[in-house]
Amino acid sequence: MNHIVLFEPEIPQNTGNIMRTCVGTNTKLHLIKPLGFSLDDKHLKRSAVNYIEKLDYEVYENWDDFTSKNKGVYYYLTRYGRKPHTSFDYSNKENLDLYFIFGKESTGIPKEILKDDLSHCLRIPMTSNIRALNVSNSVAIVIYEALRQQNFNDLLKEEPEGGSFKGADYLER
Repeated sequence: MNHIVLFEPEIPQNTGNIMRTCVGTNTKLHLIKPLGFSLDDKHLKRSAVNYIEKLDYEVYENWDDFTSKNKGVYYYLTRYGRKPHTSFDYSNKENLDLYFIFGKESTGIPKEILKDDLSHCLRIPMTSNIRALNVSNSVAIVIYEALRQQNFNDLLKEEPEGGSFKGADYLER
């Protein structure tokens, strides 16, 4: 199973966007305190639209609380990573839990956490004109790379029909 981990997220709109991505990809979200917002914050609800009730998520008091409850392979997104995010095998043939960990917007993941697992520190390639991409964009890039390697698991590859959906043959009609 794929997991997104937000270490001390600060901006509710980013977390709301990530929540929506998690719902759309059947990915569990893990939030490590302190959070820079309340989970019932109106901005968070607006960003995640009305998908929050479909979100599988858990909140932890701190990093140690999270690691004591979650075993699997940890991947750390950091601008200090020396390997592109595409250089890892996420096909997950062993059915391990894969955790993609993203740091807080202002400072990232603490060096004390990263230095213990440098081989799993990854970076999304970009120019020297910016330090980092927006965290919600980074989450989408990484989770979709993992899902691509996993043949998108059970995600729909065509528009369903019914309700607010128009169906796979919408363009032909």
